[in-house]
Amino acid sequence: MMIFYLLFIFGINNPVEHAKEDNVSEKNLVLVSDYHQYSDEGPCTAFTALIHYFLLATFTWNTLYGMNVFLLFKTTTGTPPWFPKVSIGVGWGFPAIIVGISLGSTYTVEDPLSYRQEEFCWLASSDPKQNFDMRKPMFWGFLLPLVIMLIFNMAIFLHFSQNTCKTVPNLVRLQQTPLKKKFLSSFSMAVMLGLSWFTGYILLFTQDPILQLILSIVFCVCNTTQGIQIFILFTLRSVINSNPAILNAVNAPNIGIHRKVFFLWKVKAEENVEIYRPTDPDSAEMPQVIAELK
Repeated sequence: MMIFYLLFIFGINNPVEHAKEDNVSEKNLVLVSDYHQYSDEGPCTAFTALIHYFLLATFTWNTLYGMNVFLLFKTTTGTPPWFPKVSIGVGWGFPAIIVGISLGSTYTVEDPLSYRQEEFCWLASSDPKQNFDMRKPMFWGFLLPLVIMLIFNMAIFLHFSQNTCKTVPNLVRLQQTPLKKKFLSSFSMAVMLGLSWFTGYILLFTQDPILQLILSIVFCVCNTTQGIQIFILFTLRSVINSNPAILNAVNAPNIGIHRKVFFLWKVKAEENVEIYRPTDPDSAEMPQVIAELK
């Protein structure tokens, strides 16, 4: 995810700008088309393939994380021993297969715009009339695999939330997990699985301009901060839970707390003992008289 963010920031814009050709040809030629196609120049195609790969790899590893959680719920012995090796192969191999098929079936040096866009280093999605084309790699090379993984992640999330939020009748109140902790666990799972990307699919089919603006803001805020959310909800929480002294080191204002204890049952009064001392030092009485009053 971090590599994808860096590639998106520094490589999404096409650095190659074609200058207008001022030379007028003296030949009277009949053009085949009024659409001029430049051959591939610069690193834009490489940036497109890398962004495509690492973004798919991010969602693939998110899906594998959800699969790991599902296996932990289903089995009592923990994660199966074969799962880590399979995860490594699927996590890095599946995106490479998708990117390889997209490049091999659409890209040529003479026609790079069949794979990527001209202004931005991202997958091609439109025909020459700027209409969305399902034959372009944007649909079957990114949107289709992504929606399949998101649907699978949503099923994992619902299964996780159902098992986390349900109450066990045999447990007493002090043994049950607080509702706040259950909600935080479900929210952390939703962030890790990347479910906020569903807003992008809703945005594709929205026609209302106000709703488009709202969904665009939600999409940008949730997805650009996904890495920070994962850091706070998983890494930072784990460090604080394992080292409570960190919170104790933070200076906080001292607030006086007064407390009264009330008993709802009758308390047996204790026996009072009174001590009498003679005031006359010359008195012949014994120096101390103890009287017990009940």
